Amino acid sequence: MSLKYVMEIYELMDDIQVTGEKVKQYLEKISSNGDIEVHTIEGEKGKTDFISVKIPGKSGAFSGGEAPTLGIIGRLGGIGARPEMIGFVSDGDGALASMSIAAKLLDMSNKGDQLDGDVILTTHICPDAPTQPHDPVPFMGSPVGIQTMNQYEVTAEMDGILSIDTTKGNQIINHRGFAITPTIKEGYILKVSDDLLHIYTQSVGKLPVTMPVTTQDITPYGNNVYHINSILQPAVSTDKPVVGVAITTETAVAGCGTGASRVVEIEEVVRYCIEVAKFYGQSKCNFYDEKEFQHLETLYGKMTQLQTLGEEKEVTSK
Repeated sequence: MSLKYVMEIYELMDDIQVTGEKVKQYLEKISSNGDIEVHTIEGEKGKTDFISVKIPGKSGAFSGGEAPTLGIIGRLGGIGARPEMIGFVSDGDGALASMSIAAKLLDMSNKGDQLDGDVILTTHICPDAPTQPHDPVPFMGSPVGIQTMNQYEVTAEMDGILSIDTTKGNQIINHRGFAITPTIKEGYILKVSDDLLHIYTQSVGKLPVTMPVTTQDITPYGNNVYHINSILQPAVSTDKPVVGVAITTETAVAGCGTGASRVVEIEEVVRYCIEVAKFYGQSKCNFYDEKEFQHLETLYGKMTQLQTLGEEKEVTSK
Protein backbone atom coordinates (compact mmCIF):
# COMPACT_ATOMS: atom_id res chain seq x y z
CA MET A 1 0.00 0.00 0.00
CA SER A 2 1.69 3.17 -1.22
CA LEU A 3 -0.61 5.48 0.75
CA LYS A 4 1.19 4.60 3.98
CA TYR A 5 4.46 5.99 2.64
CA VAL A 6 2.85 9.10 1.16
CA MET A 7 1.35 9.93 4.55
CA GLU A 8 4.52 9.18 6.51
CA ILE A 9 6.79 11.16 4.19
CA TYR A 10 4.30 14.03 4.13
CA GLU A 11 4.56 14.25 7.93
CA LEU A 12 8.35 14.00 7.68
CA MET A 13 8.58 16.79 5.10
CA ASP A 14 6.03 19.08 6.75
CA ASP A 15 8.65 20.33 9.17
CA ILE A 16 10.74 23.49 9.16
CA GLN A 17 13.70 21.39 10.35
CA VAL A 18 13.49 18.71 7.63
CA THR A 19 16.68 17.92 5.72
CA GLY A 20 17.76 15.56 3.01
CA GLU A 21 19.65 13.59 5.64
CA LYS A 22 16.43 12.99 7.60
CA VAL A 23 14.73 11.69 4.45
CA LYS A 24 17.74 9.45 3.82
CA GLN A 25 17.55 8.05 7.36
CA TYR A 26 13.83 7.32 6.92
CA LEU A 27 14.45 5.42 3.69
CA GLU A 28 17.39 3.48 5.13
CA LYS A 29 15.16 2.21 7.94
CA ILE A 30 12.93 0.60 5.29
CA SER A 31 15.75 -1.18 3.48
CA SER A 32 19.47 -1.18 2.88
CA ASN A 33 18.97 -2.27 -0.74
CA GLY A 34 19.27 1.27 -2.11
CA ASP A 35 22.24 3.56 -2.62
CA ILE A 36 21.24 6.93 -1.15
CA GLU A 37 23.27 10.14 -1.41
CA VAL A 38 22.59 13.66 -0.14
CA HIS A 39 24.36 16.81 -1.33
CA THR A 40 23.78 20.20 0.31
CA ILE A 41 24.10 23.04 -2.21
CA GLU A 42 24.23 26.75 -1.36
CA GLY A 43 22.58 29.18 -3.76
CA GLU A 44 22.07 32.93 -3.93
CA LYS A 45 18.75 32.62 -2.09
CA GLY A 46 19.55 29.92 0.46
CA LYS A 47 20.42 26.24 0.40
CA THR A 48 18.80 22.93 -0.44
CA ASP A 49 19.58 19.23 -0.09
CA PHE A 50 19.63 17.16 -3.26
CA ILE A 51 18.85 13.49 -2.63
CA SER A 52 19.46 10.58 -4.99
CA VAL A 53 18.11 7.07 -4.42
CA LYS A 54 19.43 4.29 -6.66
CA ILE A 55 17.52 1.03 -6.44
CA PRO A 56 19.12 -1.90 -8.30
CA GLY A 57 17.07 -4.22 -10.49
CA LYS A 58 17.59 -7.93 -11.09
CA SER A 59 18.94 -7.31 -14.60
CA GLY A 60 19.91 -3.66 -14.31
CA ALA A 61 23.09 -1.85 -15.23
CA PHE A 62 24.18 -1.64 -11.59
CA SER A 63 24.69 -5.41 -11.59
CA GLY A 64 26.07 -5.60 -15.14
CA GLY A 65 22.73 -6.32 -16.81
CA GLU A 66 21.14 -4.77 -19.87
CA ALA A 67 17.67 -3.84 -18.60
CA PRO A 68 16.90 -0.13 -19.13
CA THR A 69 17.14 2.31 -16.23
CA LEU A 70 14.21 4.56 -15.37
CA GLY A 71 14.80 7.96 -13.84
CA ILE A 72 12.06 9.50 -11.70
CA ILE A 73 12.56 13.15 -10.80
CA GLY A 74 10.56 15.07 -8.22
CA ARG A 75 10.73 18.56 -9.69
CA LEU A 76 9.95 21.59 -7.52
CA GLY A 77 11.16 24.90 -6.19
CA GLY A 78 10.76 23.90 -2.56
CA ILE A 79 8.60 21.95 -0.13
CA GLY A 80 8.07 25.06 1.99
CA ALA A 81 8.12 28.84 1.55
CA ARG A 82 8.87 29.84 5.12
CA PRO A 83 8.65 32.34 6.66
CA GLU A 84 6.20 33.76 4.09
CA MET A 85 3.98 30.66 4.19
CA ILE A 86 3.46 28.26 7.08
CA GLY A 87 3.60 24.54 6.31
CA PHE A 88 4.04 22.21 3.33
CA VAL A 89 3.34 23.96 0.04
CA SER A 90 1.59 22.64 -3.05
CA ASP A 91 4.87 22.81 -4.97
CA GLY A 92 6.32 20.11 -2.72
CA ASP A 93 4.15 17.35 -4.22
CA GLY A 94 6.88 16.30 -6.67
CA ALA A 95 9.37 15.67 -3.87
CA LEU A 96 6.70 13.89 -1.82
CA ALA A 97 5.74 11.64 -4.72
CA SER A 98 9.29 10.73 -5.77
CA MET A 99 10.45 9.85 -2.25
CA SER A 100 7.23 7.89 -1.62
CA ILE A 101 7.99 5.88 -4.77
CA ALA A 102 11.49 5.25 -3.43
CA ALA A 103 10.06 4.07 -0.10
CA LYS A 104 7.60 1.69 -1.73
CA LEU A 105 10.20 0.25 -4.11
CA LEU A 106 12.57 -0.34 -1.20
CA ASP A 107 9.77 -2.07 0.70
CA MET A 108 8.97 -4.21 -2.34
CA SER A 109 12.60 -5.27 -2.67
CA ASN A 110 12.56 -6.38 0.99
CA LYS A 111 9.63 -8.64 0.17
CA GLY A 112 11.31 -10.18 -2.87
CA ASP A 113 9.57 -8.05 -5.52
CA GLN A 114 12.68 -6.63 -7.13
CA LEU A 115 12.14 -4.92 -10.48
CA ASP A 116 14.05 -6.01 -13.58
CA GLY A 117 15.61 -2.63 -14.31
CA ASP A 118 17.34 -0.12 -12.06
CA VAL A 119 15.39 2.91 -10.86
CA ILE A 120 17.03 6.23 -9.96
CA LEU A 121 14.95 8.72 -7.98
CA THR A 122 16.07 12.29 -7.41
CA THR A 123 14.66 15.47 -5.91
CA HIS A 124 15.66 18.19 -3.46
CA ILE A 125 14.52 19.14 0.02
CA CYS A 126 14.12 22.83 0.87
CA PRO A 127 11.63 23.91 3.58
CA ASP A 128 12.20 27.66 3.10
CA ALA A 129 12.33 28.39 -0.64
CA PRO A 130 11.57 31.88 -2.00
CA THR A 131 8.56 32.80 -4.17
CA GLN A 132 8.33 34.88 -7.34
CA PRO A 133 5.58 36.65 -9.30
CA HIS A 134 3.85 34.64 -12.05
CA ASP A 135 0.53 34.82 -13.88
CA PRO A 136 -2.14 33.61 -13.01
CA VAL A 137 -0.76 32.65 -9.57
CA PRO A 138 2.66 33.10 -7.91
CA PHE A 139 5.45 30.66 -8.72
CA MET A 140 7.64 28.99 -6.16
CA GLY A 141 11.21 30.09 -6.54
CA SER A 142 14.25 28.07 -5.53
CA PRO A 143 17.53 28.73 -3.74
CA VAL A 144 19.35 27.26 -6.75
CA GLY A 145 18.90 27.61 -10.50
CA ILE A 146 17.55 25.15 -13.05
CA GLN A 147 21.03 24.25 -14.30
CA THR A 148 22.04 23.19 -10.78
CA MET A 149 18.83 21.18 -10.41
CA ASN A 150 19.47 19.37 -13.66
CA GLN A 151 23.08 18.75 -12.66
CA TYR A 152 22.01 16.85 -9.54
CA GLU A 153 18.68 15.40 -10.69
CA VAL A 154 19.37 14.28 -14.28
CA THR A 155 22.00 11.55 -14.60
CA ALA A 156 23.62 9.85 -17.56
CA GLU A 157 22.46 6.44 -16.31
CA MET A 158 18.80 7.33 -16.89
CA ASP A 159 17.50 5.81 -20.15
CA GLY A 160 14.07 7.38 -19.78
CA ILE A 161 12.77 9.99 -17.36
CA LEU A 162 9.47 10.69 -15.62
CA SER A 163 9.44 14.25 -14.26
CA ILE A 164 6.82 14.71 -11.53
CA ASP A 165 5.80 18.30 -10.84
CA THR A 166 2.88 20.14 -9.29
CA THR A 167 1.14 21.80 -12.26
CA LYS A 168 -1.77 23.56 -10.63
CA GLY A 169 -0.98 27.24 -11.21
CA ASN A 170 -2.57 27.54 -14.65
CA GLN A 171 -5.85 27.61 -16.57
CA ILE A 172 -4.81 24.91 -19.06
CA ILE A 173 -5.34 21.70 -17.05
CA ASN A 174 -8.79 21.67 -15.46
CA HIS A 175 -8.65 18.22 -13.89
CA ARG A 176 -8.07 17.11 -10.31
CA GLY A 177 -5.63 14.24 -10.34
CA PHE A 178 -2.68 13.96 -12.69
CA ALA A 179 -1.90 14.21 -16.38
CA ILE A 180 0.97 13.06 -18.56
CA THR A 181 2.68 15.05 -21.28
CA PRO A 182 3.83 14.08 -24.76
CA THR A 183 7.34 12.66 -24.84
CA ILE A 184 10.08 15.27 -25.22
CA LYS A 185 13.36 14.27 -26.84
CA GLU A 186 16.16 16.52 -28.08
CA GLY A 187 13.89 19.45 -28.87
CA TYR A 188 11.08 17.42 -30.43
CA ILE A 189 7.59 17.20 -28.94
CA LEU A 190 6.61 13.65 -29.85
CA LYS A 191 3.27 11.87 -29.63
CA VAL A 192 1.97 10.75 -26.28
CA SER A 193 3.19 7.22 -25.58
CA ASP A 194 0.49 4.59 -26.10
CA ASP A 195 2.16 2.40 -23.48
CA LEU A 196 2.06 5.17 -20.88
CA LEU A 197 -1.59 5.85 -21.68
CA HIS A 198 -2.44 2.17 -21.23
CA ILE A 199 -0.67 1.99 -17.88
CA TYR A 200 -2.64 5.08 -16.81
CA THR A 201 -5.96 3.34 -17.51
CA GLN A 202 -4.88 0.21 -15.67
CA SER A 203 -3.44 1.85 -12.55
CA VAL A 204 -5.96 4.68 -12.14
CA GLY A 205 -9.03 2.93 -13.53
CA LYS A 206 -10.05 6.03 -15.48
CA LEU A 207 -9.55 7.40 -18.95
CA PRO A 208 -6.09 8.99 -19.26
CA VAL A 209 -5.64 12.74 -19.01
CA THR A 210 -2.94 14.45 -21.06
CA MET A 211 -1.34 17.85 -20.71
CA PRO A 212 -0.75 20.14 -23.70
CA VAL A 213 2.85 21.24 -24.21
CA THR A 214 4.22 24.18 -26.20
CA THR A 215 7.62 24.85 -27.72
CA GLN A 216 8.20 27.44 -25.00
CA ASP A 217 7.77 24.82 -22.28
CA ILE A 218 10.62 22.62 -23.55
CA THR A 219 13.18 25.43 -23.81
CA PRO A 220 15.50 26.32 -20.91
CA TYR A 221 14.53 28.82 -18.25
CA GLY A 222 16.28 32.15 -18.71
CA ASN A 223 15.35 32.84 -22.34
CA ASN A 224 12.56 35.29 -21.45
CA VAL A 225 9.70 33.21 -22.83
CA TYR A 226 6.69 31.82 -20.97
CA HIS A 227 6.90 28.38 -19.37
CA ILE A 228 3.91 26.69 -17.75
CA ASN A 229 6.35 25.49 -15.07
CA SER A 230 9.61 23.53 -14.74
CA ILE A 231 8.15 20.07 -15.36
CA LEU A 232 10.02 19.61 -18.66
CA GLN A 233 13.25 21.36 -17.75
CA PRO A 234 15.04 17.99 -17.33
CA ALA A 235 14.63 17.57 -21.11
CA VAL A 236 17.06 20.42 -21.83
CA SER A 237 19.92 18.50 -20.16
CA THR A 238 19.64 15.06 -21.75
CA ASP A 239 19.25 13.25 -25.05
CA LYS A 240 16.97 10.68 -23.37
CA PRO A 241 13.15 10.81 -23.61
CA VAL A 242 11.39 12.79 -20.89
CA VAL A 243 7.70 12.62 -19.94
CA GLY A 244 6.07 14.97 -17.47
CA VAL A 245 3.72 13.62 -14.81
CA ALA A 246 1.73 16.69 -13.80
CA ILE A 247 -0.20 16.78 -10.51
CA THR A 248 -3.21 18.90 -11.38
CA THR A 249 -6.34 20.63 -10.07
CA GLU A 250 -9.56 22.03 -11.54
CA THR A 251 -8.73 25.56 -10.38
CA ALA A 252 -5.52 27.57 -10.47
CA VAL A 253 -3.66 26.89 -7.21
CA ALA A 254 -0.48 28.75 -6.35
CA GLY A 255 2.66 26.67 -5.93
CA CYS A 256 3.27 28.49 -2.66
CA GLY A 257 -0.24 27.69 -1.44
CA THR A 258 -0.55 25.49 1.65
CA GLY A 259 -3.24 22.96 2.51
CA ALA A 260 -3.47 22.03 -1.19
CA SER A 261 -1.70 18.65 -1.25
CA ARG A 262 -4.12 15.75 -1.64
CA VAL A 263 -2.40 12.57 -0.52
CA VAL A 264 -4.88 10.28 -2.28
CA GLU A 265 -4.06 11.80 -5.67
CA ILE A 266 -0.33 11.82 -4.95
CA GLU A 267 -0.69 8.12 -4.13
CA GLU A 268 -2.20 7.60 -7.61
CA VAL A 269 0.93 9.17 -9.08
CA VAL A 270 3.11 6.91 -6.93
CA ARG A 271 1.31 3.76 -8.10
CA TYR A 272 1.37 4.91 -11.70
CA CYS A 273 5.12 5.55 -11.70
CA ILE A 274 5.81 2.21 -10.03
CA GLU A 275 3.77 0.43 -12.70
CA VAL A 276 5.69 2.27 -15.41
CA ALA A 277 8.96 1.24 -13.72
CA LYS A 278 7.90 -2.42 -13.74
CA PHE A 279 7.15 -2.48 -17.46
CA TYR A 280 10.00 -0.14 -18.44
CA GLY A 281 12.58 -2.41 -16.83
CA GLN A 282 11.16 -5.31 -18.81
CA SER A 283 11.43 -3.29 -22.06
CA LYS A 284 7.64 -3.47 -22.37
CA CYS A 285 6.99 0.28 -22.09
CA ASN A 286 8.27 2.57 -24.84
CA PHE A 287 8.33 6.31 -24.32
CA TYR A 288 8.63 6.92 -28.07
CA ASP A 289 8.97 5.22 -31.46
CA GLU A 290 12.69 5.15 -32.24
CA LYS A 291 12.24 4.58 -35.99
CA GLU A 292 9.77 7.44 -36.30
CA PHE A 293 12.10 9.73 -34.35
CA GLN A 294 14.96 8.89 -36.71
CA HIS A 295 12.63 9.56 -39.66
CA LEU A 296 11.69 12.96 -38.22
CA GLU A 297 15.34 13.93 -37.91
CA THR A 298 15.96 12.74 -41.47
CA LEU A 299 13.11 14.94 -42.72
CA TYR A 300 13.58 18.02 -40.56
CA GLY A 301 17.01 17.79 -38.96
CA LYS A 302 18.07 18.20 -35.37
CA MET A 303 16.00 20.33 -32.97
CA THR A 304 18.63 20.41 -30.25
CA GLN A 305 18.83 24.21 -30.56
CA LEU A 306 15.64 24.22 -28.48
CA GLN A 307 17.65 22.72 -25.62
CA THR A 308 19.79 25.87 -25.54
CA LEU A 309 19.12 29.50 -24.60
CA GLY A 310 19.12 30.30 -28.30
CA GLU A 311 20.59 33.20 -30.18
CA GLU A 312 19.01 36.60 -30.81
CA LYS A 313 18.54 37.15 -34.53
CA GLU A 314 17.30 40.29 -36.18
CA VAL A 315 14.06 39.71 -38.06
CA THR A 316 13.40 42.02 -41.03
CA SER A 317 9.89 42.56 -42.33
CA LYS A 318 9.16 42.27 -46.05
